[in-house]
Amino acid sequence: MSFMSRPVPPTADVVIVGGGVMGTSIAYHLAEAGVHHIVVIERGELGSGSSGKPIGGVRAQFSDPLNIELGSRSLRAWQDFGQRPGADIRLDSVGYLFALTSDQQTADFETAVRIQNSLGVPSRMIGPREAHQLCPYLSTDGLVAAAYSPTDGHARPGLAVQGYARAAARAGVAFATHTTVTGLDTTGDRVTAVHTDHGRISCSTVICAAGAWSERLGAMAGVHLPVRPVRRQLAFTAPLAPPAPRIPFTIDFASTAYFHNSDDGLLFGLADPAQADGFDTTWTPDWLQLFRTAVQRRAPALADMETTSGWAGLYEVTPDHNALIGRAGAPHNFLYATGFSGHGFLQAPAVGEIMRDIHLERTPFIDVTPFCADRFTTGVQTRPEIHVV
Repeated sequence: MSFMSRPVPPTADVVIVGGGVMGTSIAYHLAEAGVHHIVVIERGELGSGSSGKPIGGVRAQFSDPLNIELGSRSLRAWQDFGQRPGADIRLDSVGYLFALTSDQQTADFETAVRIQNSLGVPSRMIGPREAHQLCPYLSTDGLVAAAYSPTDGHARPGLAVQGYARAAARAGVAFATHTTVTGLDTTGDRVTAVHTDHGRISCSTVICAAGAWSERLGAMAGVHLPVRPVRRQLAFTAPLAPPAPRIPFTIDFASTAYFHNSDDGLLFGLADPAQADGFDTTWTPDWLQLFRTAVQRRAPALADMETTSGWAGLYEVTPDHNALIGRAGAPHNFLYATGFSGHGFLQAPAVGEIMRDIHLERTPFIDVTPFCADRFTTGVQTRPEIHVV
């Protein structure tokens, strides 16, 4: 691939800030459409931010039609990734299983499943016994129902980043790694240049795909991107003997505790409700007690499993847990795709297409106006997404 650290090109048509799965997907889709002179700026290595997660879920099980459409279109792209752009991302279509423990949760998911089915997603509500058959670790004690979609699953974000980046590089995209944006020049209602610690780039368009760092970049352009960084942690069990059965990506909805297969064991995760905002990505395994407490009743065999290592990364969270996707009113050539609140990897293929179309002033396959960044100040309302894992 074409990597550089110094100097960066003096000019570009499009500068994409952020070399994770979103930035590389956007670069790939733009280059595939014939856009030239694209530079991707990444402060570390490609995929070193939130896309560094070892395993990422892919699904179309959401409660909001727009998120369902983004997830469903992306699922098809992940399934075809071996042909376009051409890379093995270790996609495992084991399904997603939400364990529900109250009548209200069940009613909410029944509504969501009806919407999903109307949009072609093969999800369904199932009873405790079938949920246990799909995931033998699940206890039926206190389990009211579950929501299951067989075409969901998980893949490897790092492999997806590399797949997109290699294809983009072959099409002429340049990648400036270990390069930090230090400022933007604006003239009138346009961004005219990006300043980095390795040089200045005059440009026609800037696209923010900077994840948890997006609020800082937006401020440089005078655009408010309400994204806050929140640490999320996960852990790996010791190798299991006998091996774990092949199970869906399973989530105890009430606690957000989740688990699924990972090589020779299981991966554990949970959204710690007390986690303070910040950019710290130190792995601190004390959160595991929250997980063990949560699964003591829901999947008791997991509560005492030995863990050997873990990972910490950043979610890029917005006030309503929905993404920010669109074009700024001013500067008009500042575009953004960020704030995915844990859903960025699974939605990246569809969002790459949408950002391509916004840049080329085409009509995207779906109207993303509800995800405009100024919805929090203009009164445009989106429905908060009920699934936040």
